[in-house]
Amino acid sequence: MRKGPRIPAPHLLSIPLQAAAAVVAWAAWLGWDQHRDAHPDGSETGPYAAWQVIGLGLTLLALTHWAASRGHPRAAVLGTTTGLTAAASYDWSDDASGLYMIGVSLLTLTTLTTTTALTLALTTSRRRPPTPRGD
Repeated sequence: MRKGPRIPAPHLLSIPLQAAAAVVAWAAWLGWDQHRDAHPDGSETGPYAAWQVIGLGLTLLALTHWAASRGHPRAAVLGTTTGLTAAASYDWSDDASGLYMIGVSLLTLTTLTTTTALTLALTTSRRRPPTPRGD
């Protein structure tokens, strides 16, 4: 029989729910815009505009903050990273150059680092005892 701390079922369920929320955020912000913009000089940009990526980032920060502040740090980190990685991998997998895995890997590392730092900041700030005031 296994001894040690057990993770309650709501905490385990929060990871796939957070991953699903990240996938929905990706679809809402980036999933509908799939064409590149051609400029008069022949260059192309896109398929995403800066405001879409910023909106996705802010949405994911809010989702991560919400999960971490509710006592679900594993979901905040693992769920967000897994959902965003899955959405990017699916969306970018039709890239003809084959370099999409580099982008997905960089996105995964960036998301993992950012969500871990935010979650650690939130959880450690909640555990600090109040500082005594000198009157």
